[in-house]
Amino acid sequence: MQNSGIKLLVSPRSKEEALECIKAKVDIIDVKNPLEGSLGANFPWIVKEIVELTKNEIPVSATIGDLPDLPGTASLAALGMATCGVKYIKAGLKGPKSIESAIYLMKQITKAVKDFKDDIKVVAAAYADYERFGSINPLKIVDVAYNAGCDIAMIDTGIKDGKSLLNFLNKKNLIDLVKKGHEKGLEIALAGSLKESDFIILKEIEPDIIGVRTAACDISDRVKGKIKADKIKVLRSLL
Repeated sequence: MQNSGIKLLVSPRSKEEALECIKAKVDIIDVKNPLEGSLGANFPWIVKEIVELTKNEIPVSATIGDLPDLPGTASLAALGMATCGVKYIKAGLKGPKSIESAIYLMKQITKAVKDFKDDIKVVAAAYADYERFGSINPLKIVDVAYNAGCDIAMIDTGIKDGKSLLNFLNKKNLIDLVKKGHEKGLEIALAGSLKESDFIILKEIEPDIIGVRTAACDISDRVKGKIKADKIKVLRSLL
C-alpha cells in the first residue's frame, strides 16, 4: 500500500507491459517507446489500445518525443496525442537552446492540447544531463512550464547510460525546485534512470510524481527488459 503522497508513474511500451502496470496498481501509466529515446513517442494505435485497457481506472500519460525546436511539428504531435484519450501529454525539450524558445514551444503545445480538451494535463520536461547535448538548464523548467501555461514541470535524463537524475542534480536543488513549482501552482515530476536506492532521497525531496521504466524491468534494461508487476510492487513499497 502506497502511504506517501507521491504518485508512481511507470512507462510501458506495449499492451503486455501495460497489463503488468495494471496488475501492480500504478498511479499513472505513461506510454512511451524507448527505442526512440528518453521520451520516445509510441504509435497512436498502441496508446489507444492501452487507454482502452485501463477502462479509465488508471490515468494514461503519453510522450510525444525528445522534441526538436519545431513548434508547429510539436503542436501537431500534441494534438494527435490528445485525440487518443490520454490524461497527460509529456513533451521533452531537447531542441530548444534558450528559455524563450522553450517557452514558445511549450505554449504552442499547450494551446493545441487545451483547445482540443482543456482537462488534459501538459507536462514540460527538461533533462538533468542537459550539458551533454546542449539543451536548457533543467532548473529553469518551472519557469518554462509556468509561463507556457503547462500543468506539470518534469526533469528526466536524456542519455540513458546508467547515470541517474541524482548524478546530475543534488538534493537541495531538487527540493528548491519542488517548492518553487508548488508556489506557482505546478506539480513536479522526477525521473531519469532512478534506482531503488534513490527512493530514500526522492521521498525527502517530495515530488508529486516519480517516473520509472528501467527499475520496473526484469533485467534492469529499458530497451531489452520487460516491465514486471513484481518489480513495480517493490518500488511502491519503498514509498
